[in-house]
Amino acid sequence: MEKREQIYEGKAKSIFATDNADEIIMYFKDDATAFNGVKKDQLEDKGILNNKISTLIYGYLIKNGVKTHWIETLNEREQLCKKVEIVPLEVIIRNRATGSFVKKYGAEEGKIFKNPTFELSYKNDDLGDPLLNDDHALALELVSAEELKEIKEQTFLINKLLSEIFDKMNLILVDFKIEFGRDKDGNILLADEISPDSMRLWDKDTLKKLDKDRFRQDLGDVMGAYREVLRRLEKALAE
Repeated sequence: MEKREQIYEGKAKSIFATDNADEIIMYFKDDATAFNGVKKDQLEDKGILNNKISTLIYGYLIKNGVKTHWIETLNEREQLCKKVEIVPLEVIIRNRATGSFVKKYGAEEGKIFKNPTFELSYKNDDLGDPLLNDDHALALELVSAEELKEIKEQTFLINKLLSEIFDKMNLILVDFKIEFGRDKDGNILLADEISPDSMRLWDKDTLKKLDKDRFRQDLGDVMGAYREVLRRLEKALAE
């Protein structure tokens, strides 16, 4: 496998072509951004930690029936993945109220939902990633009805599996954001990363935040929180 030219650069990762047209290399950067890139910084070893955490989570999800783009982790910053066409939807699950949900709807901070909420937003920075309902996504032809059904089923399975493993880690999975892509055969696969950058995790005993909110809200010790998540995850998966 040969690493070739960069074909995409995102806020936290870069994508490189390989000598296999169906595979790419995903490189994890140390860049931290929030509020659609308004707040920026470099956090030492962030990419390394997110790569390790995402690798462990992907392995766990694959073992439990989730279809993903991940093939293997190559080194401390790079993963080999199936090349996919990203579906332009951010898929969000909320198990408790916090963040934008509280601001938009006036919900009580930390309110536990009787059922997880499923949200879609249009992946479009120019439009501010607006919220969509199912009919909007279908009308804009971002997905087919069959693809949307598959995405929902996979997302609720992922929420169940992640909630179970994080509970073993004495963490609350408050919410998370994921993306899906289509492979060359049109299969819907979980793509991108799953890390403290893309989910909210609270300690069950103290409600301490162990995720990107420490960066968003200037709470300090961001990398200490990520290292703690990795430590607990390694321990839970080893049991």
